[in-house]
Amino acid sequence: MTTPTPSPADTPAPNLLAHAPVLMCKDVQAAVDFWRDKVGFGNIRTFFGPPPSFAILDRDGLSIMLALLDDPEALRTYQPHWKLRDMTAQCYFWVSDAKALYHELKLRGAPIDFELCDQPWGCREFGIQDLEHHDIVFGQDLASDA
Repeated sequence: MTTPTPSPADTPAPNLLAHAPVLMCKDVQAAVDFWRDKVGFGNIRTFFGPPPSFAILDRDGLSIMLALLDDPEALRTYQPHWKLRDMTAQCYFWVSDAKALYHELKLRGAPIDFELCDQPWGCREFGIQDLEHHDIVFGQDLASDA
């Protein structure tokens, strides 16, 4: 006797639990130092090497992955998203208080790409650039704060 296969309507959908952007970098150790010192990602969970080729760092339950880009041709042609399409970030993090985080990252010496501002789409945002010139944007949904 065969067991019938349950239909999708009969089984609960699995939940997505987290995500982690993967950023390519020329020097994983330098990128780890940047994300730890300038952005506050302090928990380094994984570090492969030597030489360092991959790392996962966490902050506030969110992760970022850093992967070594060491192929000479890839290094020559690799471009951050904003160079391919204007106003397109490599990573976007929603935050509870953009103003407080903005001031924290300025104190840490993070390179501010664009200043704290209220966008027409209802988010308070600011951006930084990492060592590879990836645009990283932090935004607060102003509608959820109303």
